Amino acid sequence: MLTKEAAQHVIYEIMKLYPNAVPMMHYQNPFQLLMVVILSAQATDVSVAKVKDKLFERYPNPQAVSESSPEEIESYIKTVGLYRNKAKYIYKSSCQLLEKFDGKVPNTRKELQSLTGIGPKSANILLNVAFSQDAFAVDTHVARVCKHHKIVEENATPKQIEERVTEIIPAKYWGRAHQSMISLGREICTPRNKKCHEYPQLYKDLEEEPTDTV
Repeated sequence: MLTKEAAQHVIYEIMKLYPNAVPMMHYQNPFQLLMVVILSAQATDVSVAKVKDKLFERYPNPQAVSESSPEEIESYIKTVGLYRNKAKYIYKSSCQLLEKFDGKVPNTRKELQSLTGIGPKSANILLNVAFSQDAFAVDTHVARVCKHHKIVEENATPKQIEERVTEIIPAKYWGRAHQSMISLGREICTPRNKKCHEYPQLYKDLEEEPTDTV
């Protein structure tokens, strides 16, 4: 595993490769993002993109979902992996929003993780993307990038990856680092045929601590 200074350097270089990285999925409000986050677990962006617009149209708010049923929700998302469980999560979390939060998506980690289907990764995405709070989410792309580039140990858990990254870079960069690592994981540090060797700056081991600028 890289030293703190070297790992910080690698993260900054990844951010430099993707200075304008933003979420690929479009949404109009926190509730839509919540549904997208639930759908995205173990599913491709392409499969989610194909169903989200009709889902948003049919279910513009938690009230509309609560008046429906998991079975009806299934009919809108059946091309997405694990759709039966996800339909239940969307239904249950919508009911919880109405019961506990006046139909609004909460903006604290504890409250978000009290919702069915929302774990640490999803909560961090919602905090950062929907509410502009400093948070670092660890998905499969982020985990692969961090392990391949030795920012963390190969057997590191998502929680350990989050703790390591948030320890070595300032909070103001957490969201950008997350999005940049996703882009690198999709285009360069892919599950197969990695092209990381074409970017030697991602492997440089520093002797001196880098400046706090990107």
